[in-house]
Amino acid sequence: MLLGKVILPSILSLCFAIPLIASANAATQEANSQLDERGENRAQLEPKGFLYGFGLGLSGEIYQGYDRRVIPLPVLGYRGDNFEILGPFASYDIYTASDIDFKFKLAPRFQGFDDGDSDVFIGMDERDFSMDAGLGVGYERNNWQVDVSAMFDVLGKSKGQEISAKVGKIFRQGPIFIEPNVQVSYLDDKHVDYYYGVRAHEVSETRGFYQGKSAVNYSVGLSVSTPILFDGFTMLALDYTLYDDTITNSPIVDQDTNLNLRLLYSAFF
Repeated sequence: MLLGKVILPSILSLCFAIPLIASANAATQEANSQLDERGENRAQLEPKGFLYGFGLGLSGEIYQGYDRRVIPLPVLGYRGDNFEILGPFASYDIYTASDIDFKFKLAPRFQGFDDGDSDVFIGMDERDFSMDAGLGVGYERNNWQVDVSAMFDVLGKSKGQEISAKVGKIFRQGPIFIEPNVQVSYLDDKHVDYYYGVRAHEVSETRGFYQGKSAVNYSVGLSVSTPILFDGFTMLALDYTLYDDTITNSPIVDQDTNLNLRLLYSAFF
């Protein structure tokens, strides 16, 4: 699980970080962005083409004894008119109607643990990371972005699903771009039970049986980006998540909130 603890979670963080990065060729992008229906600010932050960069993430865990980690964030990807691939994350627009895009989406789910991650997991079965696939509906106009998706575990690890909705808008103040966002996520009982439940044969003196039920988590985020440093885009992002009681009541969980921080630099080929 060392790979899952360090390298794989850092790829996961790219899902939230990469959409806020832009090309170093600011003058060309600004001209093109004026014709982009997504909005001038979003077009400058999310131009089309190949991107690269690097960064660091500070990520917390809600499991007992699973400490906060400093995570390297390699950045590599491509954004086109109908297709987007950002590391192992991919989406393809299968239909567009009245400014609404219907997408097929593929995304890894880097959750889980083994008994080496924390003492609380000793005597428990390993919980594996998996791959999700599903459908999404997106709207991007006038610097607003709305995403709704339904994702399913296609590798059969948890056999669960997640339905989420996220809304954000980019504002600009001089060379500073600011995007607040809110998100709500529904996790079904199979997902919660797999990652936060305690099975009958895993019960110990300090860990009782726990069967997870469906959960609804809420998140708020804020990203601040600027092109004034190092001929590229620099971004600082914060995400704060409040977890449902059906997760935090688990005997292997001791936190009900989670704060993640990411600092990235990126540019386009």
